[in-house]
Amino acid sequence: MSKKKLLAIIVLSATLAATGARADFTHSPLDATNRGVAAQGDAEEAVIRRLLEQFRTIKIPLSQAVAIAEHLHDGSRTADVSFEISGPAIYRVRTVRNERIWENVIDANTGSVTEKEISSSLSELDREDLGNITALKSVKQELSDAVRIAEKAASGSALAGGLMKQDGKLNFAVVIASGDRLKEVMLEPPKVGKEKSDRH
Repeated sequence: MSKKKLLAIIVLSATLAATGARADFTHSPLDATNRGVAAQGDAEEAVIRRLLEQFRTIKIPLSQAVAIAEHLHDGSRTADVSFEISGPAIYRVRTVRNERIWENVIDANTGSVTEKEISSSLSELDREDLGNITALKSVKQELSDAVRIAEKAASGSALAGGLMKQDGKLNFAVVIASGDRLKEVMLEPPKVGKEKSDRH
């Protein structure tokens, strides 16, 4: 999942798809030609405020939604998850095992699966998604571990996360609601088979 896609999923789901929002995306208008950009920034801020207001009222934390989705398919791992408010507040969770990927919608207040599961083969994914999901095999850490670390580091609650490549490096990107802002935390996961040799 790309950084833009991860952040856009969160904010675009708040029904203002035209804003193309990113969490810490700011513009400073230099002249009259940039008024449209300033208006977009204002709309983006309004979307983020609405998103955070709704997020504060839900009962199910993201980590619980991840656990619910993973229990639907024994041995599956979460590839990405996002909080959405285009209708009732939900989490959209994609889990993967072997060559299958499942997408489930989890109600953010009850924890129940609210829509029919979408199941597909990894071969049906676009190149970027396939690369990120395939990379999960080389990662020891689970997304739920990254979420816990990010929530502590940013002093808030996670509302999205996923594995992505940035500048050739594989990272977990986790978006945290902290106060009245969204913060993005990037964590480089340890690779499978790489042991910490500095512990004695």
